[in-house]
Amino acid sequence: MPESVFAPFKHRVFSVLWLATLISNIGTWMFNVTSGWMMTALSPSPLMVALVQAATALPIFLFALPAGVLGDLFNRRKLLFWTQIFLAAVLFIFAALLGMGITSPWLLLAFTFSIGVGTAFASPAWQAIVPRLVPRDELASAIVWNGVSMNIARAIGPALGGFVLAAAGAMATVLIDALSYLAVAAALLWWRTATVQADNLPREHLSGALRAGIRFALHSKPLRYTLIRALAFFTCASAYWALLPIVARETLHGGPDLYGILLTALGLGAVAGAFLLPQLRKRYSANTNLILAILGTAVCLITFALGRHMVFGILAGFIGGVSWIVAVSTLNYSAQVALPDWVRARGLAIFQMAVFGAMAGGSLGWGQVAIVTDISTSLIASGLLALALIPVTHRFTLNLGEHHDHTPSGHWAEPVAVTSAVHDSGPVLVTLEYRIADKDRDEFIALIRELGTIRRRDGAIQWGYFEDIEQRGRFIEMFMAESWVDHLRQHARVSAADKMLQDKIFALHQGTTHPPVTHAVTPQPGRPPEAAPKSHHEL
Repeated sequence: MPESVFAPFKHRVFSVLWLATLISNIGTWMFNVTSGWMMTALSPSPLMVALVQAATALPIFLFALPAGVLGDLFNRRKLLFWTQIFLAAVLFIFAALLGMGITSPWLLLAFTFSIGVGTAFASPAWQAIVPRLVPRDELASAIVWNGVSMNIARAIGPALGGFVLAAAGAMATVLIDALSYLAVAAALLWWRTATVQADNLPREHLSGALRAGIRFALHSKPLRYTLIRALAFFTCASAYWALLPIVARETLHGGPDLYGILLTALGLGAVAGAFLLPQLRKRYSANTNLILAILGTAVCLITFALGRHMVFGILAGFIGGVSWIVAVSTLNYSAQVALPDWVRARGLAIFQMAVFGAMAGGSLGWGQVAIVTDISTSLIASGLLALALIPVTHRFTLNLGEHHDHTPSGHWAEPVAVTSAVHDSGPVLVTLEYRIADKDRDEFIALIRELGTIRRRDGAIQWGYFEDIEQRGRFIEMFMAESWVDHLRQHARVSAADKMLQDKIFALHQGTTHPPVTHAVTPQPGRPPEAAPKSHHEL
């Protein structure tokens, strides 16, 4: 790999947290082997085995967005610390029950679901701190290494988990996983750097922050396109993750050791893919790399379906691992560069909801197909669907936010307010008046529509633009914010990339000054408000 790929390890905090998460990931994969294999013994139905994967993925779909809100509003390091403590506690309780001989398929699913809940509340914050650990030009490499951590663990953890499971039983693997979470908690205690920037404005309410995150995802084309591509890929790729224990037991006629070997092959393939990825990025676009990953995933699925020997299973696992790391890293990077820091955890939470929702739904769907038909048919169908979706989703371009500067620009002018507005005053109506020459009319309309998407993305609950039928060339733009403090947050969120677009629009305005701006707040009954100081923000 080029030297730059190793650049994140020059930063001590990244190195320590990466090593801690590697240990935790190894423990997680040991537990995954245990839970998957336990279910084949407790209830060998393909649907019940697939439910183990679904129980892991479903909590992230259900709770990732509230977790993302917490990750944006509170100290991310503290949030991560307490989620690790929660996960360790759940596993210690499960180990105690196993030690007492208390187990059942639904108890296993309940604890798997609980672990998924803890993971759901940790994942957005983990993803959101990565840009704070390394410079922007090293972000892609840091994302790859996070994927490598998971896949080194996938290469080591399953084999180690299968060995410990066979030698010492399920209780031992569960205890090891619990201890691995404590290792991460210790690393987070060592890292004392705050991960939330100071903000002079009041903290958003949970409901308002939730709406802001959803609003951003709906109106951010770079994130929305990434979500569509992720849904298509993970729905199909979920098939081999969900059905792999049964592939090992029934198709390849093996035991827990073979299941561990197949997972190890997936992990080794992913590590190899991480070394291949920098060259792929140099030669091909993100869209082409994702197509290559989809093709590899289809080959993996069909080989698992038709191969009746361990060698073909290992080969399929290796190809699947290479394809997995290429797809996951490509999609994750596209999501990261689409997000400014103020909404990063929420945006990544929505991305993870798409990923794990697709994994959960796909696991249930392909498990049901396997019941109605058979394992091989389910795997082949998922591979063919992955191929069929390539021309359908190719137009949704990845990495659209890669060259956007999300740094807050602070270029909106200070106000000259004559009346005060408290934070909860609202709704707030903002209008701008433009004078546009006939020759610039079409260009202005195209640019103002693009600006409207940004207004909505950053907090406008309504937006529109109008052409005056009585004064030629006079256009009025209007947007509304829920409250005065929400409008102040728009000031804080406007970025350098947004300023470039606004400058293009202002350049078309015919006038000696910028377009006139007015603000209006819904009045409240009672005495008129006092005169306001000139320190309030205004567009």
